[in-house]
Amino acid sequence: MNSFRVGEVPIGEGGLTIIAGPCLAESWELCDQVATEMKGLCQELGFGYIFKASYDKANRTSAGTTRGAGIDAGLEILAQVKAKHGLPLTTDIHLPDQAAEVAKTVDLLQIPAFLCRQSDLLEAAAATGRPVNVKKGQFLAPQDTKNIVEKLAGFHAHGTMLTERGTSFGYNTLIVDMPGLEIMRSFGVPVCFDATHSAQRPGAGGTSSGGVRDSIPAMTRAAVAVGIDALFLEVHPDPACALSDAATQWPLARARELLEQVKAIVASASALPRRG
Repeated sequence: MNSFRVGEVPIGEGGLTIIAGPCLAESWELCDQVATEMKGLCQELGFGYIFKASYDKANRTSAGTTRGAGIDAGLEILAQVKAKHGLPLTTDIHLPDQAAEVAKTVDLLQIPAFLCRQSDLLEAAAATGRPVNVKKGQFLAPQDTKNIVEKLAGFHAHGTMLTERGTSFGYNTLIVDMPGLEIMRSFGVPVCFDATHSAQRPGAGGTSSGGVRDSIPAMTRAAVAVGIDALFLEVHPDPACALSDAATQWPLARARELLEQVKAIVASASALPRRG
C-alpha cells in the first residue's frame, strides 16, 4: 500500500481518516464553525481529520449559480483555518496553473471527477510535492482508474489516493459499485469514499444538482464495511441555505450520529481481510 501523510494525518496506514467541511468556503465564520465542531468530534472518536472547502465551484450546473470567492479570498479563509485549528487542508484545483499556488496553503490537492483524466492537471498537481486525491469520474469503471494511478506514478506524485463518488446510471442518477472500492484499492493506493456527492442527482434540480440526503448513512455504512482509508463528507450547519450542494450536504448537527455508526463498523470490520 502506497501510504502517505497529509500534514500529520496518516492515509493508508490502517486507520480511517475523515475529510470534511462545507462544499464552498462561503465565509470565515462558516468554516471556523465547521472546523471547530468536526475537529472536536473526530478527536473524541479517534479519527484523523482533514478540513475541506472549495474556493471555486468551477463545474456548476448553471452559469447563474454561485461559484465562490475565488482563489485569493478562498485560500485566505483556508489559511485562517489552518492557523487557528492546526488542521491539514484539502481543496480542489481545476487548472494546471492553480496547482503551485494552491499547494502553498493546502496539504492535499484534490482533482475533480470531471477532470480525472486531464494529464496536464495531474502532472501539475504531482509537481507540487503534495499528495494528490483524484475523484473517479462518473463515466469511469473502477478498473479504469489504474491508468490514473500509473499516470501519477509516472509524474512522481508524492502520494496518490482515489475517491469513489458514484457512477452515472441513466439520466440524473448515480450508483455506487461497492466492490469497485476493492478494485481501486488493489492498485496499491488508498481509497476514499465520497458519501455526499454519491447521493447527488446530477442536474436533477434544473439549474442545480439534486440529491437524496437520506441515502448517505446507508452508503457510508456499506463503504466502511467494505474497507476504505478515508471518508469524505460535505457538512453544513444549515444545508438548505448552503450556496452549493444544498441537497446533499450532511447537517453538522447530525455529524456525531453518522460518525458514531462509522466508528462501530470500523471496530467490527477491523478483523476482516481487505483486498489491496
